[in-house]
Amino acid sequence: MKNLLLTLIILLFSTLSAFAQITITESGGGLETVYVKWTPFPGATSYNVYYSGNGIVDRKIDTQLIRKYPTYYRADVVGIAAGDYTVKVVPLMQGVENLEAATTSASLTAKAHVREGFAFVERSVLGTAAKPFVPGGYNMDGTPKTGAQIIYISANNANTVTANVINERKVSVPVTGIMNIINAKNKGYDKTPFIIRMLGTIKDSHITGLVGTNYVAFIGANTTDRLYENTTFEGIGDDATAYGFSFFTKRSRGIEIRNVGIMLWGGGKDGDGVSMEADNFNIWVHNCDFFYGAPGGDSDQIKGDGCVDMKYNTTNITISYNHFWDSGKTTFAGGAEEELNSVFFTYHHNWFDHTDSRNARICWGIVHMYNNYMDANATMDLLNTEAASVFMEANKFRKCPYPMMINMQGTNYEKWPTGTQNGGVTKAYNNAINMTEVTKLLYQTDRPTDFDAYLVSTRNETIPATVKSRKGANIYNNFDVDVSMYAYIPHSTEDVVANVVANSGRMNGGDFKWTFNNAVDDNLTTVNAALKTAVTNYLSSMVGVQGIDNLVSAVHNPSAITLSVYPNPVTDILKIDIDAKIAAVEMLDLNGKSLLLQKGNQNTFDISSLETGSYILRVTTVKNTINKLIIKK
Repeated sequence: MKNLLLTLIILLFSTLSAFAQITITESGGGLETVYVKWTPFPGATSYNVYYSGNGIVDRKIDTQLIRKYPTYYRADVVGIAAGDYTVKVVPLMQGVENLEAATTSASLTAKAHVREGFAFVERSVLGTAAKPFVPGGYNMDGTPKTGAQIIYISANNANTVTANVINERKVSVPVTGIMNIINAKNKGYDKTPFIIRMLGTIKDSHITGLVGTNYVAFIGANTTDRLYENTTFEGIGDDATAYGFSFFTKRSRGIEIRNVGIMLWGGGKDGDGVSMEADNFNIWVHNCDFFYGAPGGDSDQIKGDGCVDMKYNTTNITISYNHFWDSGKTTFAGGAEEELNSVFFTYHHNWFDHTDSRNARICWGIVHMYNNYMDANATMDLLNTEAASVFMEANKFRKCPYPMMINMQGTNYEKWPTGTQNGGVTKAYNNAINMTEVTKLLYQTDRPTDFDAYLVSTRNETIPATVKSRKGANIYNNFDVDVSMYAYIPHSTEDVVANVVANSGRMNGGDFKWTFNNAVDDNLTTVNAALKTAVTNYLSSMVGVQGIDNLVSAVHNPSAITLSVYPNPVTDILKIDIDAKIAAVEMLDLNGKSLLLQKGNQNTFDISSLETGSYILRVTTVKNTINKLIIKK
């Protein structure tokens, strides 16, 4: 009888499929990814998604890459080489594919990530030829490395996800919970390429075992054979957001962090968005959005501490295509006196968007900065200190009063004559600077022995050893023409803005949209109150993940779910029936913005203040978070 019923259901929907197919509402390509969105198909219990192209035919994607949003589903095909692809969406009826209702997208183009900079060569030594290295769990072409292990985490499974980790006995054992998995790999015995894929918004409260000031921490056991290695932490789609936590590395090698929005990370003082504390090698942080951190106690920490901080024998790092939003002190890179000429950093194609200072601040380091967009940075951009050698090449500056400074000389000495740190030397070539927007910038052509940067007329021009910093008498080491220098292809300065704006931050610029009012914000160094409120209230509108959450119950069969909400549609008071203690109830708009929040174990929720329309109800318990579409009459 059961088989007969199933057969009748399949026949029914097969008949209906003659008149209906999946409707793809949006599709597109990104960096080594393509995606599609579609409207829910009547009667579908789940979906399979396949992609073809570049010699691949109908390869099925992991089910967790299929997510539900209030009015549509979305699937992202990730880990693919650059090229053209099509994506096919197939609905399942009671577990059986309805091929007649399947729809295939138009051709979609995946572009390649730009894998350049010091992260992509073995540890650099001046005078030694560069050797290639690829950080993270992906190959140079963007496909997963051989044997790579891939896991998926969301707000609902961060503490229950399972992965196998090789222990000290060389035995692969299952470990549960994302921090337990990372801590097991921190022992340094498991070198398997590892890819962690993050879905939607995950808050610090969703993860048990965060380290220190709310860090996901990659910390190896020693600096020789038991470094933490070969991991990519990536966001999927345009809405992956780490809310209230951030990332920490120590004794690590080959780490990649990409496509993640990092919001309101914890710690205040000494709590950074990405903190590379000591003994880190070949780290690549790219295509991330950095918003405000938690305020610290110092006067320059009202917007949080730094976004990216790198120090103490940390070298061969690439920071690229990130979007820094109104940060106070954006990024630091450097070492100690004994590390002179031994720590190497690359910044390229980053958008320093209304950030105040430290874009970047360098100590005892070797740094190449090219094709960055310095966009209305009110206090200062580059600050070169303590014998650093910095090559500033083909960067674009807009409304930046102090584009380049060297500590205790030139413009810096005139503004802050009481500093104590020595200076370094900055080589400048082909930077686009509107001098009518600059308060002061001194080249050696203006003041030969007391300048902000040494201006060269060709890229390969060397700076003679007779040129020294005013304080400390330090010289430029000409690393950029040394055999240890990597290969790279810079954009022309005319193309920097368009390229950076189009490709920095998360996929398609991320789902958080904001436009600065340049007339006001170009000179603002305090917290942008409206932006801070929008960041604080942000939440992805993702309802759930196929393979993690019960999307069928949540969408197609409300009477079967654990959560019961009534009436729906509702006029004023919602009644909530759930078999768990309620921690909070929240109402969001369809873009994920928080509108109402009620904390505590209460089973009614007054939404009378909301206008007529559709909303997302988010009920948080001590165990999980459940979303439901609500209609307000």
